[in-house]
Amino acid sequence: MIKELISKDEILAGFEVMKHLRAHLDEVSYLKLVLDAQEKENYRLIAHFDLNEKIVAVVGFMPMITLYYGHYIWVCDLVTDPDVRSKGYGKKLLTYVQEWAKANGYEKVALSSGLQRKDAHRFYEEKMNYDKVSYVFLKNV
Repeated sequence: MIKELISKDEILAGFEVMKHLRAHLDEVSYLKLVLDAQEKENYRLIAHFDLNEKIVAVVGFMPMITLYYGHYIWVCDLVTDPDVRSKGYGKKLLTYVQEWAKANGYEKVALSSGLQRKDAHRFYEEKMNYDKVSYVFLKNV
């Protein structure tokens, strides 16, 4: 089952999986950031539940508009519980995002992935047919 996490309790339930990707966050900072992003940036947090109704993967995304991509969806977070990787949960969630984008009039889906995440890069390029089109640069100010 795939479901959007909206309430505080639902969002907090997603932390058990999200912490594998965003290890620098604790539950309090995670909840605050998700709630702020939902309110200000139309961030959506979607979970994939297994047959036991346990969250096994989550994806966070938001609609954006830039001159470079036009109207598109930015995937901010995508992670599967390490204990159940390679079972298709990430593919199902990313497909959900792509379908959501199409249904809501968006032209593209984009994301960034850490340089060290070689397995994720293979997944995006080989299984999901994403093109590697740029590098992302960051400077703390």
